[in-house]
Amino acid sequence: MILLTDGLRERLLANGLERGADHVPVVKFFNPLGEGVWLATELDADGDTLFGLADLGDPELGSFSLEELTSIHLPFGMGIERDILFTGDFSLSVWAEAAREAGSIRAAERILYRAARPRRDGT
Repeated sequence: MILLTDGLRERLLANGLERGADHVPVVKFFNPLGEGVWLATELDADGDTLFGLADLGDPELGSFSLEELTSIHLPFGMGIERDILFTGDFSLSVWAEAAREAGSIRAAERILYRAARPRRDGT
């Protein structure tokens, strides 16, 4: 799987020009066989250094390498994948706070989208 399409790369690079902004994550990468989720908001001009929220057991804000993500070889010929249905919807600071409180990005995702979903009773 291609981890970054041209469109995603352009959005990440544009965000990278606005350092310090609380961007909405552009892309989510994940390990399909276990622990490991990354939400990226920015890409440096070097084309490799991403910034966002990484969760390898403890969610942390920081930089990570696209090259390193693509070089991970998992069993059964698998690798790190991009969540093609991911939409972001919340700023990185919201994701980080929710992930820290919930203990992981995956748990935060369930909580955030459940809270954002309209209730059936209209309230």
